[in-house]
Amino acid sequence: MTNLLQRLVGLAAAIALGGCAGGHASLIPAASAATFSRSAADTASGLPGTDTASGLPGTDTASGLPGTDTASGLPGTDTASGLPGDTATGLPGANFACAPVLAAGTARCTLAINLNVPPVASVANASLIAGLHPSDLQSAYQLPSQDRGATVAIVDAYDNPAVEADLAVYRAAFGLGPCTHLTGCFTKLNQRGVAGAYPAANAAWSEEISLDVEMVSAVCPNCAILLIETDSALVDDLGAGVDTAVRLGARVVSNSYYATEWAGERNEDVHYDHPGTALAVASGDIGRTSYPAASSGVTAVGGTSLSKSGGWSERAWQYGGHGCSPYEAKPRWQAIAPCRSRSAVDISAVADPQTGVAMFEAAAGGWLVAGGTSVSTPIVAAAFALSGDPQSPAYLYEHRVDFRTLTSLAYDLSTGLGSPRGIAGL
Repeated sequence: MTNLLQRLVGLAAAIALGGCAGGHASLIPAASAATFSRSAADTASGLPGTDTASGLPGTDTASGLPGTDTASGLPGTDTASGLPGDTATGLPGANFACAPVLAAGTARCTLAINLNVPPVASVANASLIAGLHPSDLQSAYQLPSQDRGATVAIVDAYDNPAVEADLAVYRAAFGLGPCTHLTGCFTKLNQRGVAGAYPAANAAWSEEISLDVEMVSAVCPNCAILLIETDSALVDDLGAGVDTAVRLGARVVSNSYYATEWAGERNEDVHYDHPGTALAVASGDIGRTSYPAASSGVTAVGGTSLSKSGGWSERAWQYGGHGCSPYEAKPRWQAIAPCRSRSAVDISAVADPQTGVAMFEAAAGGWLVAGGTSVSTPIVAAAFALSGDPQSPAYLYEHRVDFRTLTSLAYDLSTGLGSPRGIAGL
């Protein structure tokens, strides 16, 4: 019996070792060996003793900083849905509008609602509205919001039947003037670029849509808004919506959604490669890399906490998506980033729901305080539109002195180059 047990243990060990060897091989994308030129001492993932496919040794992993986060967030405290103190449906003091998504290639919206400030159906005047106002955002980022601006396209999943009505309440409260389909300022189309035949309504994505159009209005009141509503939250559908927006002439496209990175994501890069168009994409709200923020054709927008005590103060928001992509190659223009692959944040703006913005959606109860990289992304998109000649992410790195660095480093994994300081860098 003893000899039989020994033979069985030995056989199990051999099978386990063989399975481990096969598992490690499958973690390396097929194209990664050709992605980087290497010396004889290098490996497929980096320089010997200095880095891996994800970043510098002892400093980051595919998801972020060592000893501080994993593929899911901070070590030993979080789940696949986020960072410590949160659950699949929210953060400490905030709830995600969109439920977590497990299927590869499916996105969720990036909106987080502050639970410490209850909804208010109506207010007598704007001074009673909680959260950051348009004037706050314009001041914090030194933006010439009185300028004409350009058209900002917004791509979101599903339909918000009341988006134009919600936008009217928001703009009226802050004295921004009307922006309607009658004036030509606001246009809503489906994924194929047709008015009408909209996708099914969705309560969570409706909140996202209302927030997006309101943040563009807050930063650039004179910008026209083109809303593209896609058939579903599949990245392929959302990417098709981006293609439609660009085909219709948009030079700026805001994308407030993210999917967990997956091995086949590079097949979707074609939708996010539009030279001459600034594609602002949310980095996500669960402290790790995401797609399409990891695509090299986009400006990946991270999150900050923004507050005012005398002057404006800004720092990294701990829940903002960041890190080194396990699948996307490092762009030449991102040499400053400490990753051997694509670092998934380029610039940042306010996203912390505890220092969040005012938004209005009647179906959600009225006035709310919102955060998430759903906020930072349309802010940056509208800033691009104010620049008059929106640029590719490469331009941002060439003009990084025009951003407000938020750490002692010229580039930070969580906030990228920093936040806008006017429009010169955009």
